[in-house]
Amino acid sequence: MFQLGDIFPNFTANTTIGEIDFHDWLEDSWGILFSHPSDFTPVCTTELARVINLMPEFEKRNVKVIGLSCDSISSHFDWCKDIKCYAGCNEDEKFPYPIIEDKDRALAAKLGMVDKDELDETGMPLTARAVFIIDQKKKFRLSILYPATTGRNFDEILRVLDSLQLTDKAKVATPVDWKMGDDCMVLPTITEENMDMMFPLGVSVIPLPSGKKYLRKTPCPDV
Repeated sequence: MFQLGDIFPNFTANTTIGEIDFHDWLEDSWGILFSHPSDFTPVCTTELARVINLMPEFEKRNVKVIGLSCDSISSHFDWCKDIKCYAGCNEDEKFPYPIIEDKDRALAAKLGMVDKDELDETGMPLTARAVFIIDQKKKFRLSILYPATTGRNFDEILRVLDSLQLTDKAKVATPVDWKMGDDCMVLPTITEENMDMMFPLGVSVIPLPSGKKYLRKTPCPDV
């Protein structure tokens, strides 16, 4: 199984926009690949509709999104009509992102997306609700794996994207419940001698019973 920091496995797949080579399709964008148990299921429909509504947010962050569902392309095309309806789109609007065909669950199995505790009517394991984030260098940066019965939180996915992209550019980490604009934490590897130069907006040290000065906050960098 691949790990965070590895180059994300490349693959070719048939999708609603035709056959793609995943790495070529990403080009120089970040990417999110998210999987679904099957078409015409209630939780999946709400999730894919939410992605449609969030497309401006993904585009602002230079992120391409792609879904995967274990049904045929013809089924995906029919399902897209329901998804657009739930999202409040006009019937003639173009569906804004591709969905991968994975009828035999081959890609879901290859990428570790299978939920063995949830079975379909034939007894086959369903595809779990995976979220994989890949950066511009095709590196695997984040995995969130939900069971098939639990819908995703796309606000959290956007929050994580903001953290990943910010911390790639600035020597900070993002604390619990952080949102863009909140204070960040100075990395432990930054020495006190370098702090003033690296953080012109200032650093505040949180006093602790241990006396150790490792909790250091700085305003969110403007990068």
